[in-house]
Amino acid sequence: MDIEDIVGRGPVGSRDAAEIKIRTRKQLPKEKEDVPNVDSMVPGVGQKVWVRTWGCSHNTSDSEYMAGLLQQAGYDVLKEGEAADVWILNSCTVKTPSEQQANNLVVQGQEQGKKIIMAGCVSQAAPSEPWLQNVSIVGVKQIDRIVEVVEETLKGNKVLPTILRTSRLHVRLLTRNRPDALLSLPKMRKNELIEVLSISTGCLNNCTYCKTKMARGDLVSYPLEDLVEQARAAFHDEGVKELWLTSEDLGAWGRDINLVLPDLLNALVKVIPDGSMMRLGMTNPPYILDHLEEIAEILNHPKVYAFLHIPVQSASDAVLTDMKREYSRRHFEQIADYMIKHVPNIYIATDMILAFPTETLEDFEESMELVRKYKFPSLFINQYYPRSGTPAARLKKIDTIEARKRTAAMSELFRSYTRFTEDRIGEIHNVLVTEVAADKLHGVGHNKSYEQILVPLEHCKMGEWIEVRITSVTKFSMISTPTSLSEVTAQHWTDSPNWMYFYPMTFFLLLLVTLYSIDRFISPGFLEEWLPFLADTETDNDMWMHGPNAGENDDVVFYE
Repeated sequence: MDIEDIVGRGPVGSRDAAEIKIRTRKQLPKEKEDVPNVDSMVPGVGQKVWVRTWGCSHNTSDSEYMAGLLQQAGYDVLKEGEAADVWILNSCTVKTPSEQQANNLVVQGQEQGKKIIMAGCVSQAAPSEPWLQNVSIVGVKQIDRIVEVVEETLKGNKVLPTILRTSRLHVRLLTRNRPDALLSLPKMRKNELIEVLSISTGCLNNCTYCKTKMARGDLVSYPLEDLVEQARAAFHDEGVKELWLTSEDLGAWGRDINLVLPDLLNALVKVIPDGSMMRLGMTNPPYILDHLEEIAEILNHPKVYAFLHIPVQSASDAVLTDMKREYSRRHFEQIADYMIKHVPNIYIATDMILAFPTETLEDFEESMELVRKYKFPSLFINQYYPRSGTPAARLKKIDTIEARKRTAAMSELFRSYTRFTEDRIGEIHNVLVTEVAADKLHGVGHNKSYEQILVPLEHCKMGEWIEVRITSVTKFSMISTPTSLSEVTAQHWTDSPNWMYFYPMTFFLLLLVTLYSIDRFISPGFLEEWLPFLADTETDNDMWMHGPNAGENDDVVFYE
C-alpha cells in the first residue's frame, strides 16, 4: 500500500489483541548478551530513526507517513543513518538491484549495531528470505503501526502475529487482512511543497514478471471524498504547491467502487488553488483507452501538467502476451497518437523491459522502432531480472551478455536524440520552482508540459512561479535566466542619455586610426598632402610626436 493509504488508518497506538501477543523473555540471558534496559527506556525520547526508501512514488508516500507518525511520537527522524538507533528500510521488489541494495544495508546496519526494520514490498512478498530472518518486519498494510514496531524492537520484546512465527527479539506484522491506513495520518514530507497522494493500492493485472502484486494485492480504491479532502487540506491548510497522484496503476482507480479515473480528476481540479499544479502518475494502457477524450481534457487544464507516464514494456505483441499485459502495441500507439494530437506539447514517459525470456531479436527491434518513432523524452530502460515466485522466473533466461547488449543498444539510441534542441534557446516559459538541483546552484522548475527547467538559485524562490528565458540546453533539461534580468540589462543600455552617440563616435575614431595608419605605414606624407590641417608641424605636438630632438631633421627621425 502507498504512504497515502497509511494516512487514513485508525488511532496510532491501537493494536488488535487477537492479532498480536507480547511477551518478555523468561530465561536469563547469557553473560555476554546485551540485555535491553527496558525499565529505563522511554520510547520516542532520545531515540533517532532513519528512513531509507527505494522504488515508486507509492513507497515514497509510505515513508512519509511512517516518518510523520514517528515524529509525532517524539522520535528524531534523521536524514542520514550514521547517528540513528533504528534503520527503517522501505524496500522495492520491482528490480533486483534495489533489493540487493537493501540486503547490503541490512548487513551494514547489523555490523554497526543498528536495530533494523524492513518495510515495503520485499518484506511483504518474501518475508522468508534468508537475509530477512534477523530483522523486524512491517508489511505494506501495517505502516500505521510503525511506532509500535519501533518501540517493541528497541525494547527487545517479541511481537508474534498469529499468522507468522517470529524469531526472538524481532517484530513481524504482515497481515493484509485489515483496512488500509487513513489518508489523514500525520506526514513528514520529503519535499514540503509536494503532496504525494496514493489514490489506490494493488492492481487488476497479473503480469508474469511482477512481484508487486504479491505484496500489494488486488485493487482497493480510496473513496473519492477522502481523496478530495486530503488534497484540499494539503493545498489550503499545509501550503503544498504540487499534487502528485500515485498508485500501482492510476488508470484502474474506481473500478472496484463503480467509478472511473475521470470522476476523480474532475473533482480534484476543483480544489487546486491558483498557482498550484497536479501531476498524474503511472497508468497502464488498458484502463484509459475508454477515456481518452476525458483524460486529454484534464491534461489541458491550466492547473494540470501535460504529462503522462504510460509503461509500454515491449513493442512486440508476442512478448506483451507472454507478459500478460492485456494490450497490444496498437493500443499503446492509439493512446500516444491521440494525446500528441490533442494535448499541445505533451510530455510522454514510458518504460521498457529488455531481454524478457521469450524476447527474440525481432521482438527487440520492434521496441527499438517504437523508441525511434516517438523519441520519448523519459525512457526507463530495465534489463529483465527474474523475481522469485513469479511465472516468468521459471522460464529460461536470455544470455547475460546478450541482455546487456540490448540494454546498451537502447540506451545509446535514447542518448542520440533530445527534446531540448538548441533551437529552443531564447524561448520564454513560466515555471513553478519546487526543489533545489543537485548542484546546489539552481532551482528545479517545470513548465506546463512538465519540462525540467533550471533557474539560478539566487534569482528564484521555492514554491513560486517565475518567467524565464532559455539560455542553454542539455539532454534532460533546459537552463534559463529570469526575463526580468534581461529586461534590466536592455533598459540600462537604451535608457542611457549618451547611447545614441556610440555609433558616430566609433566611426570617427576608426576613421582617424585608418588615416594615421595610411600616413605612417603606406603613404608617408599622405596627411600633409591631402589633409594639411592634420599635419601642422608648427604646434607643440611636435615634441610629443617626434621626441625632444625634433627640428629640421625630424622627418628623418620620425620615419627612421
